[in-house]
Order: sequence, then structure tokens, then C-alpha cells
Amino acid sequence: MKQAQSSSASAQPEKLRRALTTPLLTLYGLGVTVGAGIYVLVGTTAAEAGPYAPVSFLIAAIVVAFTAFSYAELSTRYPVSAGEAAYVEAGFRSGKLATVVGLAVALSGMVSAAAVAIGAASYLHGLIAAPHALLTIAVVTVMGLIALWGITQSVMVAAIITLIEIGGLIFVSVWGFGFSDPLGLDFVDMIPPLTGPHWIGIGAASLLAFFAFVGFEDMANVAEEVKDPVATMPKAIVLTLIIASILYIATTTAVLVAVPIDTLANSAAPLSLVFASAPVAIQQSFAIIAIVATVNGVLIQMIMASRVLYGLADRGHLPAVLATVSHRTQTPVVATLAVVCVIILLTLALPIDALAERTSQIVLFVFVLVNVALIRLKLRREKEKDHFKVPMIVPVFGVLTSVLLFGTAWL
Repeated sequence: MKQAQSSSASAQPEKLRRALTTPLLTLYGLGVTVGAGIYVLVGTTAAEAGPYAPVSFLIAAIVVAFTAFSYAELSTRYPVSAGEAAYVEAGFRSGKLATVVGLAVALSGMVSAAAVAIGAASYLHGLIAAPHALLTIAVVTVMGLIALWGITQSVMVAAIITLIEIGGLIFVSVWGFGFSDPLGLDFVDMIPPLTGPHWIGIGAASLLAFFAFVGFEDMANVAEEVKDPVATMPKAIVLTLIIASILYIATTTAVLVAVPIDTLANSAAPLSLVFASAPVAIQQSFAIIAIVATVNGVLIQMIMASRVLYGLADRGHLPAVLATVSHRTQTPVVATLAVVCVIILLTLALPIDALAERTSQIVLFVFVLVNVALIRLKLRREKEKDHFKVPMIVPVFGVLTSVLLFGTAWL
């Protein structure tokens, strides 16, 4: 009998391990949110919004906030991998639409990871005399191996790197406000008039700034690996958004104070300009932090995209082979390898700015569908299990703000 039970147990497909706590999940969220967006795109945002770049980050944070609370409820209703697909399937009762959304989410992660990998390779190129394409492939391959290692190990690696990159942003803020020569703007110059054509530039810059916030929603896609998701998911999502918003606005303001805006707008490595007059050792130290920050984004987006493909396959929406989980590491090995290959192809095919804009648009499209799904679920008033709840006004504003920001791409 025992032998039969053992045989039956061994025949069961491997499942993901619930190992993530609130601190680890928050660091995971910060790791995928804080990274290439702020380290690379501050200059581009300043080129669009001028002195009002911090306002663009504030607008992006507000847009994200409504949808973040929608995700907090939905991730406790359905704590599974491929979260957005599960939410849309429940809200619209459509497996086909769920598959489209799941693939869109996975694609956004892979496109974002490709953009980040290009940025990481650019920083590395300054230290290592190797072809850019080779460095990009090396970054993606190494991060893929870490992602295959195990969820606890890969998130712990990402958490350590996240602490380093957050330290880098704090360093930029402190140096920009307290040690560098104030060659840029005064604080009063960063407050926009209530009316005027400058709001078109601020709106366009907000779409770029939004890319810097892309990531918190990825936390929903590791919900199947979270201990006590009902208690953990809302806290981790809110903490991630608050900490990221404070870091972004403080960093952008510090850079605008320290660096002339014309110089900033033309830079591919904007944060390093704050240390232009600093000792060489400090400049080199920050360059290393910037490399670490961008590499981390590749790892965490890779983890997210592979879990989405796994979740879709596990529910029969994609080929079953993508749901294969390693018995040894309990990670979705086939899905992870597929994600690595797609990211490498994207890095070789598209430039970083195009990748960033496409990522933002895909994510905003998903945000609209996820918020509408929550509205439909609430209107049904079905008997519900205990989970985190938000008022109806939250997903309604989530839809409106996402649509408005999506529309700025055509202004």
C-alpha cells in the first residue's frame, strides 16, 4: 500500500514551491520596478517634459496606484501564476481572451527584459572591450541560468541586487542635493503652471515615466509561490509602489538640480552626470551599481514571463510542455528557456527606446482589461471567500487613468 501511495505521489506533476514572504516579495517587486527605467530614461523624460520631469513621474505613479489596488484584490482572489490571465478569464468568462492577455503580459516582460539587457550591455561596454551583441547575449544567458536555479535562490539574488540599486538611487539623491554643484534648476522651476502647452510634453513624458513603474504587476505572477498570499500580496504591492514613487521623484529632482537640463536630455546614462565632478573612484563605483541595476531587471522580468507561460500551459491554454517543472529546482525549465531565447532575439532586433514604448503600451492595454474584469466580478456580487477588497471606484479610475495615459502616445 505504501509503495502504491509512493508511486502515485511520484506520478503527480511537480508544482511550484510557496516560499516568498512579505520582505522577499517586496524586494522582488522593487527589483523589477526599480532599475533600467529610472537609470536609463530620466534623460529622455527630461527631453519631453523639460523641467517638469518629476511631475511626469508623479502622474505615472497616480495611474499605477489605482491599478495596483485592483491587483491587490485580484491577486488575493486568485493567487496563481499567470495572474492577469486568470483575472480576465474569471471576469469575462473567456478562455481565449485570457490567453491573449497572458501572452501580452509575457510579451511585455520579455520586451522589457530586452530593453534592460541592451542598457546593461551598454554600461558593460564601457568596462569590457567586447562586441555589444555578445555582451547582451551573455547578460541574458547568465540571468537565465540564475532563473533556472530556483525561485528562492533567484529571488534572493535579485533581492540583494535590489538593495544595491536602491542604495544607488539614494546615493544619487544625496550627492545631487548635498555635494554636487547646483548647475541645474531651482525647485520652483519644476512646478508647472496649471494651463499651457507644456502639459502635452508632460503627458508624453509620463508614458516614458510609466515604464519605470512597470513591474509591480509582475508580483501577481509569482502569487502561486507566496506564503499566505491574502495577507502578503496587498502589503507587498503597496510597499513597492510607495517606495518606488519616493525614490523616483527624489532622484529625478536631484538630477535636475545638479545637471543642466540640455546636457541631461542628451544623455544615455543620465544619473552618472550627477557625479561629473566627483572623484574617479566614486564615478566608477556608481557605474558598477548602474550595471547591477540593469542586470537585475533582466532576471526578474525573466522570472515573471516564464511563470506566465507556465501558468497558461498549466491551465491548458498553451502546449503542456511549457508547464514542465524541474523535479530538482521546482522551476518551469522549458518556459524559462523559451523566454531566454525570445529575449535574445528581441535584443538583436529592436532599439531600447522602441522596446520601452512598446512595453508601456502593452502593459496599459492589460491594465484596462484587468480593471474591467474586477468591475465585472464586483457587479456579479457572487459569494466570495475571504480576500482583500477595494471600493468599486478604484477599478473604474484604473480604467480611466490607463486609457488617458495610453492616449498620450498619439498627442
